[in-house]
Amino acid sequence: MTINENKIKIASLEWFYREGFPTENNHKTPVILLHGLLSQSFSWLEIMPILTEYGYRAIAPDWLGWGLSDIPDKRDFDYTPSAYLTAFAEFIDELKLEKISLVVQGFLATVGIQYALKYPDKIDKLIILNTPIFSTAKLPWQIAQCGIPFLGDMVTQDPLIVDRTLEKGSGFVISDQNLAFYRKPIVTSSLPGRTLVTVVKKLQLKQVTAEIEAGLKQWEKLCLIIWGKDDPWLEFSPVETLVKSNNNLKLITIEEAKHYPQEHFSKEISPMIVNFLGSFNNP
Repeated sequence: MTINENKIKIASLEWFYREGFPTENNHKTPVILLHGLLSQSFSWLEIMPILTEYGYRAIAPDWLGWGLSDIPDKRDFDYTPSAYLTAFAEFIDELKLEKISLVVQGFLATVGIQYALKYPDKIDKLIILNTPIFSTAKLPWQIAQCGIPFLGDMVTQDPLIVDRTLEKGSGFVISDQNLAFYRKPIVTSSLPGRTLVTVVKKLQLKQVTAEIEAGLKQWEKLCLIIWGKDDPWLEFSPVETLVKSNNNLKLITIEEAKHYPQEHFSKEISPMIVNFLGSFNNP
């Protein structure tokens, strides 16, 4: 299956996104896949063809400020969760998607969950992979250092920060070819690194995760949580506790997977996602 590379301009900002279409028209809800910090839409390329094979339109954007999307000046885009939420809502509207299913993974992908909580009628299914969804979640040092004055300015100009972060989080060696693509934003220009400093400073993680934890406890549709149980950055016990608070939250664990399970466990994850997308939306 061919995955297309597209761009769409919304107001003055251009989003890059990857998109795959099923071979036949159907009424299945399109699936949006959101990446986390220092990752890109590239991370979903193993899963997207499986979704299209089973009849789903699959769309994976690069967040503004990273990857192949525009990197706006701080005067034009605030880089707060609220700014990202507004921009993502505009992205969905511009694509004229009446309803979507969401697959999210990682820090900053929390914006997708915030969108679901704010616009539940737009959501068919919600799928969460290793994303900070509990109020005690903390930034790992590999990411937190990017927001520290002076230190952040130095480390985000080092292309190897991408390698160290992705391999530390995934726990496995990532191919040189893939790492070359992931680090391309920082290698190409100093602007993505400087923007990463801003993004990390403005993550508002404690406030956002508290909002998400409270919202998921009240979530009224089915939500699948696929969790790499060996995640070095996000604890597992708070996830178990959260799942027990709401019968609509379903949990599947992958014992050896870590923070970026789609990077090395796409074959295991793909059927889980496809089966859940095809399930009826009731508890």
